[in-house]
Amino acid sequence: MFYCRHLDINKKELLQYNGPLLIAANHPNSFLDAVLIATLFDKPVYSLARGDVFSNNFYSKILSSLKILPVYRISEGTENLEHNYSTFDECKTLFKNNAIILIFSEGSCKNELHLRPLKKGTARLAISSWQDDIPLKVLPVGINYNSFRSFGKVIKLNFGKMISSEDVGSNDSHGKSISSFNDKLQIQLKQLVIEIDSNDKTSIKKEFAFKIPLFKKIVLFIPSLLGWLLHAPFYYPIKKIAWQRNTHKDHFDSILIGFLFVAYPFYLLLIALVVYLMVGSWWWLSVFIVLPFFAWSCIQLKEQQ
Repeated sequence: MFYCRHLDINKKELLQYNGPLLIAANHPNSFLDAVLIATLFDKPVYSLARGDVFSNNFYSKILSSLKILPVYRISEGTENLEHNYSTFDECKTLFKNNAIILIFSEGSCKNELHLRPLKKGTARLAISSWQDDIPLKVLPVGINYNSFRSFGKVIKLNFGKMISSEDVGSNDSHGKSISSFNDKLQIQLKQLVIEIDSNDKTSIKKEFAFKIPLFKKIVLFIPSLLGWLLHAPFYYPIKKIAWQRNTHKDHFDSILIGFLFVAYPFYLLLIALVVYLMVGSWWWLSVFIVLPFFAWSCIQLKEQQ
């Protein structure tokens, strides 16, 4: 993953979990959080996203093809809340087929190293599934980034302890069960989500620090330098465009990576064409291997922010 310089996962064996599984995570970095989880798990991961983005039929079809389901909040209109019943029914059907679904328990995204109060949606989906005798497990996950503005970031992905129906008592009154579930989930996420003030750069650097072997520094120094020189004309204009077009700054990081993901193949084709026109032969094919390697080298050796 080019957007990730270093990834630390505390329980890698859970990435092979078969399901049914509800991943209950914090939400610090827009759709990049979902991309990260979906990239790592062996099985396909469905995810729940804010319902207002499904108002456009074209976007709705694209999101559905990417295994994304709508969930509506009060802020998106009380008249839309009834649609959540259909989404939850679809989730339970997926759970019966051992699916994995990701839900962001805070309900909204904010770029910070801090756990916010949990909404009730995670509890309602889990308890409703248990009441239908679905052997669902809930996995608390803390997603932690060293930066929300730099490319090639350091990420700590902390998995907690599975929560089952026996831990909550889903046969209690509805309100009591939801409260009990959220209390247990909150306790776990508090331990999994790193809490540091965003202005405390020293503590953030210390928390996410990792060592780069001297041998690696030596071997990758020249490729890293070439990587910066060759990609700067591509990266910085796109970064500027992403910032200018982004009305919600908490979504900037994800939008930037989305732009880069779409545009990079065309940049490689452009460089390959230049190489072909200059030297001919089959050297242009090497661009599709050498340039990504140079980019990766640059990310590996860049200064931690």
